[in-house]
Amino acid sequence: MNKSIKTEIIINASAATVWKILTDFGRYPEWNPFILRTEGQLAPGQRLRNTLKNGNSQIVFKPVVQEVTPGRSFSWLGSLFIKGLFDGRHYFSIEEIGPGQVKLLHGEDFSGILSGIFLKQIVQETRNNFIAMNQALKQRAEQQS
Repeated sequence: MNKSIKTEIIINASAATVWKILTDFGRYPEWNPFILRTEGQLAPGQRLRNTLKNGNSQIVFKPVVQEVTPGRSFSWLGSLFIKGLFDGRHYFSIEEIGPGQVKLLHGEDFSGILSGIFLKQIVQETRNNFIAMNQALKQRAEQQS
């Protein structure tokens, strides 16, 4: 079983615009239908506090930022209960593909002894949430360009 969810979308805006929106956590409640709130500093080793849409409810988890390449990419690693049980490395990457146009790669790689079991239960809803976030980001970025 594939233990990754990968999505991408073309956005007609500059990489700088997309980066600014994506890393302005304080404004997530204004536009983000999936990650409803993120608190914390986007720096390697820092712990974030993310509130996610989970069906009709919300779930809070506290991943640790893994890498940040300003203007291009960032990722975090979250774990269910304890590291190694069900872990997810969530990432965003911005690739310039032309003047004022980028491709956003947005996904998550799962690992841990329970990853196969849990992933079967969440894969479709999680993919749909990633796509909804991508589309909302595209709309916001293109409106600002």
